[in-house]
Amino acid sequence: MIRSQDYDIVLLDINMPDKSGVEVLKQIKREKPDLPVLILSMHPESRYAVQILRSGASGYVQKEALADELVNAIQTILRGHKYISHAVAELLTTELDTNTEKPLHETLSKREYEIFYKLCQGHGVTKIAEDLCLSVKTVSTYRARVLQKMNMENNAGIIYYAIKQNLID
Repeated sequence: MIRSQDYDIVLLDINMPDKSGVEVLKQIKREKPDLPVLILSMHPESRYAVQILRSGASGYVQKEALADELVNAIQTILRGHKYISHAVAELLTTELDTNTEKPLHETLSKREYEIFYKLCQGHGVTKIAEDLCLSVKTVSTYRARVLQKMNMENNAGIIYYAIKQNLID
C-alpha cells in the first residue's frame, strides 16, 4: 500500500497485531526511504524512543500526549526536521552528560536489538526467522552475538535483564 500511494507523512502505532511497528517502519524505509514516519506509542519514551529514532523514525510521541504536541510533531516533521519530545530530549542530554557505561542493550546493533527484543517476548529462533524473513541459522548467529555482548548464557538471562531494565512488561 505504501508503494502505490504518495503520502506526506505516516503515523505508525508501534503495537500492531500481526507485526511489530519496528518491522513495519523498516519496511516503509526500504520502500520509501524519504517518507517521514511519526511513531505513536503507549510506552514511555525511555523504553523505545532512542531505538526507534535510530531505526529511521522521524519522531516519537506517546499516545497520551496532548493534541497540541501531536500537531506540533507533525508540523515539525513536515518541515523536514526530526521531532523529539522534551522527555526524549532530556533522556538524550542525560545520556550525553553522564560518562557512565551504556546499558548492555544499547551496545547492540539494530538487527541484534531486534532479535534481542523478540527473544524477550518469548519468541523462538524459528518464529523470529519467519517474522524477519531470515534463515534460522542467521537468527541463531545473531542470538549468539547478543548473548556474547550481554554476557549471558541463555534466553532466560535476556528476559530477566529486559524486565529489570523495564524494556518489557
